[in-house]
This record gives sequence, structure tokens and C-alpha cells, in this order.
Amino acid sequence: MEMERVRGRGRVRVLPRPLIAALAGCAVLGGALMLLPPDRPAAAPAPAPGPAARAELAVTGGLPAALPDLAAFIGDREAFVRTHARDGQAWAQLGSAYVERGRRTADAADFPRAERALRTSLKVRPANGARNAEGLVGMAALANARRDFPAAREWGEAALRQAPKRWTSYPPLLDAYTGLGDYKAVRRTLERLQGLRSGAAVPAVTAHAAGVYRDRGWREDAQAALADAAARAATPAEEAEWQYRAGELAWERGEPADALRHFEAALRLDPGLSSARAGEGRALAALGRTREAQSAYRAALARQPSPQYALELGELYDSLGRSEEAQAQYAALRARVAKEQAGGVDGELLLGRFEADHGDAGSAVRRLRAEWARQPGLDVADALGWAMHRAGRSEEALAWAKRTTDKEHGAEVRSALYVYHRGMIERELGLTGPARRHLQEALRINPYFSPVGVPAAKEALAALGEPVASGSPN
Repeated sequence: MEMERVRGRGRVRVLPRPLIAALAGCAVLGGALMLLPPDRPAAAPAPAPGPAARAELAVTGGLPAALPDLAAFIGDREAFVRTHARDGQAWAQLGSAYVERGRRTADAADFPRAERALRTSLKVRPANGARNAEGLVGMAALANARRDFPAAREWGEAALRQAPKRWTSYPPLLDAYTGLGDYKAVRRTLERLQGLRSGAAVPAVTAHAAGVYRDRGWREDAQAALADAAARAATPAEEAEWQYRAGELAWERGEPADALRHFEAALRLDPGLSSARAGEGRALAALGRTREAQSAYRAALARQPSPQYALELGELYDSLGRSEEAQAQYAALRARVAKEQAGGVDGELLLGRFEADHGDAGSAVRRLRAEWARQPGLDVADALGWAMHRAGRSEEALAWAKRTTDKEHGAEVRSALYVYHRGMIERELGLTGPARRHLQEALRINPYFSPVGVPAAKEALAALGEPVASGSPN
């Protein structure tokens, strides 16, 4: 009888014993003599792993897992640690699974559960004694999920010191360094990761490299890397994640039809991938299919009530003149941010962006200044500059906008939103030529970057008029 069970240590499956030819190295089946190569005994095909086993392979291997598989694995781990309370590896696996589920569902209640499990793992199997890189990597992933990048860096560097040859020690550090705006460290860490030649993990390593290429402005390289990762993925959930990321990249390039193709492919592979459903909504809106876009956003929010998705849907409603429905989404956004904050998630960046455009810009400046002091990433710099502009402080704002769009700061992200913000700030300051140039560039990068920003950019360009030729009469 074939069985499957998940243990705290060792392999995932208990499989039927292989049928091995005895004595003479051959087997007689139905009267036919079958010669067996000496190094490859005949064996029954291994059955595919079940849901809990698939999730364990994903969680312990640093790979995406489908929600039903995660639920099965979490149930198994919870039952296991009740009778094996001193199994540090099992606690680390449970904590990491909670992190992944919380990330996939936007349920921040999973994050305190994850922290308790991971700290228990480190207590019963201390990282400075018995090796427990799994617990350290789990804590780094948890900190990234909470947008606490300084803590993620601390935990990630500890994991890397303990297990420098394990590829799973590296991705949390890449995320942490990116969140802190330390792009030199990002590149150094990626080089070390790529030097490991991680075998079965190559598709995931390639996908993580794509994120770094994207931040350097190497969009073709990033797209090629994601295509390779998707083609070599080992499970549907893994392939779905890489398809989703390819869709995001296509969206940033201003190619909504291509983005939609990737998002739909991701959803066929993993129907519960709400990030792809929200991406579908974004692409459909850009293609003028606004009714379908609203349905896609509502479906994404039903499964993953992310405040970011609420903001996007609210702005879509605003662009359609449906202000009452937009306000309902903004109220939902505030409630969801508060709920996430109770689970330890840092929502200051999102709240700052929201308040700058739809609320109290002065409050946004205060929030984002504090956020910059703690974790100075490019997205925070952009949001802070825009909040200052909206608060009537455009001269200060311009320095921040330049920080996000000038290459000397270490990243070459080609963001339509960043360039749009700079153009609007320059327009306010009477810098007609630079304003026109940057607003045109924003629309070249992605003519659909925002349902409210795009019309504003076009209106501003129309007001600026055509450039006056040199030497022409006034």
C-alpha cells in the first residue's frame, strides 16, 4: 500500500520498495527475460507526491506553494509538533509555511503564528549551537513579509554566515537589501548565489536574478530569465509564480496585452494566485475592458484582501467617475492596513502614498520621513518626494524625485510613476522643458501606468504646449 506522510526530519514520502532483480541481476516477467543494467535496478514508477509533501518540498526549498497544499502541510506540521515539541526543524517548517500562507492570503494573523513557531525553533535548536539555518531564513522571510527590512537583513546575514552554501539563504537577503536601497549589496549577493550552481534550484535562482536585472534597467535580460525559469519550473505553483512576475514586467513595459497573457497563464496553473488576478484587473483596465477589470479586482480581493488592491480598484472607480464606490475602497484600505499593522506589518509606505493623493498630504510627509529614516528604499524616496509636492513643498520635492530617477543612486529602475512624479513637480516649479521631457518619457515607458495619473499627465502636457524652437520670435 502506498503511503505519504510528512516528518520533522528526512524525506517527505514513504514509497513502495523498488522491485529489484535477485541473484543473477535479471527478472522474469510473464516469461520474458529482462536484462537490468547493473547501476539502474528496475523500479516501479514513484507516485506523485501529495499536497502536504508538495508543500514541504516547496517550503523547505524556498519555492512557491499552492494554497491547498499549504493548508494540508500546515495541518500536518501542527499535528506533528504537538507530539514532537522539541523538533526544531519541524517548528521552522511550520513557521515558514505560515509566512507563505500569510503572504499569499494577505492575512497578517499568520505572521504572529509564524514568529512564535520560528522563535520556538530557534529556542529548541539554537542557531549558535546546533545548526538551524531554516529558522534564521524563516525569520528573514517573515521580516520581509512585514516590510521590516532592517530586521530581514539581520536575520538573513546570520543565516548566510551559518549556511553560505545553501541557496535558500540568499533570496531573503536580496529582498532586504532592495528594500533598504543597498543595490551594491544586492549585486554582490546575487553573484554569490549564482556561483553556487544550485542544481534543481536553478529556475528559482534565475527568477530571483530577474528581479535584480529589472532594477538595473535590464528589462530584456529580466524577461528572458523569467521565461527560462517558467519553462524549467518543477511544479504548477512554481511556474505560475514566474508567469505572474513576467506579467508584471510586461505591464511595466507598457504592454498590457502581453501582461494579460502571462497573468492568464498563471491563473490556469494556479487559480488561487490572487496577485495574478489583480494583475489581470490592471491589464484589462488598460485595454479598456473596465467591467471585466472590476470583476477581476473583486475576485482578487475576495481571496487576498490586500490594501494595495483596494487602492488600485478605488482609483479605477475614480477614473470612471464613481466616487462613492472609490471611497468605499479607500475606507477598506484603511481598515486593512490597520489589521495588517496588528500583525506587525509596516503599512507606512502604502498609507503615505494613499494620503498624498487622497487624504492629508502633510500627514503623508511625516509618515514617509520616518519611513525613510528606517529603511531608505527608492519607493520610499519617490513617495516622499510626491507627498512633499502635494503638500506644497515642490522645491524640496524635486531633490527626492531626482534621487529616484537619476542613475547615480545605484538603481536604474525605469518607472513610469517615478518619472511622472518628477515631471509634475518640475511643471509646478516652472521648469517647462524638463517637465515636458519627463511627462513624455513617463507615457513612453508605460502609457497605462495609472488610471488617474495618465489623464493628469496628458492634461499637463497639453497645457505645457509644444516646445518653442530656438531663435523663434516670442
